[in-house]
Amino acid sequence: MRPKLNTRKARLAYAGAGVSALAIPAAAAALNSPSSTAAPASVAPVPASTALHVNLSRHRLGYGERLAVTGNASPAAAGRRMLLQFSSAAGSRWRSLAATRVAPSGHFRLVAPVRRSGVVRVMYAGAGAPGSPALTANAFAPGSLSAGITSASVPQRVRVAASLQVPAGALNVLSGQAVELRGRLLPGIAGRVVRLQARTGHRWQTLARARTGAAGRFRLHYGAAGLGRRALRVRFTGDRLNTRVSRPVGQVTVYRSSVASWYEDAGATACGFHAYFGVANRYLPCGTAVTFNAGGRTVTAIVDDRGPFVGGREWDLNQNTAAALGFGGVGAVWSSV
Repeated sequence: MRPKLNTRKARLAYAGAGVSALAIPAAAAALNSPSSTAAPASVAPVPASTALHVNLSRHRLGYGERLAVTGNASPAAAGRRMLLQFSSAAGSRWRSLAATRVAPSGHFRLVAPVRRSGVVRVMYAGAGAPGSPALTANAFAPGSLSAGITSASVPQRVRVAASLQVPAGALNVLSGQAVELRGRLLPGIAGRVVRLQARTGHRWQTLARARTGAAGRFRLHYGAAGLGRRALRVRFTGDRLNTRVSRPVGQVTVYRSSVASWYEDAGATACGFHAYFGVANRYLPCGTAVTFNAGGRTVTAIVDDRGPFVGGREWDLNQNTAAALGFGGVGAVWSSV
């Protein structure tokens, strides 16, 4: 027969096991409780229906163009001040661009110029400031003006092109001469690369590169080579702050120096036709277009005759071409071929 003492110990052991089994689900329930320190009420998830939704007028902008952001909050938030904020990287160093107040209907609209690529969001003024609680659905007491509204919208990306400021115009230079273009790239940041490019067939060829200095200013240099006319542009290929941008800067015509005379082409021509702006040359095919520059004046003439047959001279300008250039007698002209 077993002693009574052992029976009593066994009962106590069974009772202790029952208490332990009950303690496990109670602890697990405590960890999932909203009042637990592991998941405070101030950061409880907000139902999707209470999220602050916004719409951007567009996600790609030119430099300094105005971005419009619209949205709807709860009518209970009428009168609250809203901020449009920008950050170059989501979640770091937000900067306010514009402010407005929620209309009685709950609608709001914010407009501001944007000069760099980054992310934007809309939030209530004061939300997220140091020492202030997050304005979530659980942060407002029932009946308060902003009850049921999250503090900020989901950040959305915007891409902003840079801006090139370069004077445009026709350039006339002799082959081998240096060409210089000055300009400015905005935003004005030092160290960004810009390129001077010329159109060659269906492609753009880079002639020179330069880095921006203080305030985004730059100077591009290249030595003119090859005869003829080509379109020029300045191009910035983009970086993390701004997307690419190109700006046409006109055309460059590269000439060589040659000697010309002029004549009246009232009679028949060797090519069988009369061009209003005509020129005679011994070798170029009839119909070839040649641009001439003299005394700051420019004209494009068509080869319609043969000549001149005098040593040292390459061109015979007809009366109209000579008059357009203000040219008389025999002298030097610039020609594009």
